[in-house]
Amino acid sequence: MDFEITLTLLTMLAAVGFVAGLVDSIAGGGGLLALPALLLAGLDPVSALATNKLQGTFGTASATHTFWSKGLLQPRDHLPEIISVLIGAALGVASVRFVSTDLLKTAMPMVLIAVAVYFAVVPNFATISKPGRLPLAVFSFCVAPLIGFYDGIFGPGTGSFFMLALVAFFGVNIIAATARTKLLNFTSNIAALVMFALSGKIIWTIGLTMGLAQLAGAQIGARLAIKNGAKIIRPLLVFMCIAMAIRLFLSA
Repeated sequence: MDFEITLTLLTMLAAVGFVAGLVDSIAGGGGLLALPALLLAGLDPVSALATNKLQGTFGTASATHTFWSKGLLQPRDHLPEIISVLIGAALGVASVRFVSTDLLKTAMPMVLIAVAVYFAVVPNFATISKPGRLPLAVFSFCVAPLIGFYDGIFGPGTGSFFMLALVAFFGVNIIAATARTKLLNFTSNIAALVMFALSGKIIWTIGLTMGLAQLAGAQIGARLAIKNGAKIIRPLLVFMCIAMAIRLFLSA
């Protein structure tokens, strides 16, 4: 580690973690803020990814708990999805060294733009659950593990893809989809976190500091999402999809 961990650095990163947790709990994309901050702080790319996964896990855990405590989420009802995402994410992390992400870097911006367009123009789906085009078993055993694998191997836009699948193809209303997305994001984060912890690349002081700030931000963000529903989720989701797409275009 070729940088010094100072109180000023930790305070600045904690502030980034708070904002990232607030945004991520509503629409996803918190890593768009946290990961560049970690790189600017002087962490090497692998340590930045590993530390970002640690701090991000606090945020998804906090948001998941908030939705659960408000009666909008029952994790036991989603055990098949949890297990399949856990397996998919673990396989994704294990495959990183063997798979080139160049194709993903090229394709994902276009996919994220498509997600943004869908949520921007689709008729109002605020709190109405519609009949799904596909049975939820397809999501649990096919779609969910594939998105989990993607999160393990690459990551940007994972929450947006969960949201799109649940709303567009499985008829879940946007608040319920947001709650389930946080649960599944937390699951994939745990799988990746365990793999990164075994690699010894996590900077724990920074990750835990940002994680506690993420927890606070996610609490506020989840409550805003529950209170305001589609009025806040929809525009923020569209904005974050476009922002992630631009960032991926630039990095590619």
